[in-house]
Amino acid sequence: MKKIIILLLAFAPFLAFTQNIPMTFHNGSFSSIYLNIPGIMNPNLSPKSNSGVSLDVGQVVYFFPKGKNNKKEILFIVSPTWKEDTIIQIDEIIKKRKKDLGY
Repeated sequence: MKKIIILLLAFAPFLAFTQNIPMTFHNGSFSSIYLNIPGIMNPNLSPKSNSGVSLDVGQVVYFFPKGKNNKKEILFIVSPTWKEDTIIQIDEIIKKRKKDLGY
């Protein structure tokens, strides 16, 4: 019992600052977009669609620049500065990341 209390006290500061941010992923392209969100889901964003998600600050979102069966790359990491209910233009972020990564 004493060990459990010590563990709870040790992790309490991290639990108190966990922030879950609701947002919308928008795919404005005419192609499906495959993403990987570890511990959450592996969404397939349909063309011209919106998908509501709630992610914790620090959550990493990956994409597959050469198709869903190839190497994944970091698309973004959820920032504590992001506002609730922001619409994230996933197709535009992917274009920029591909250019940055040299794809």
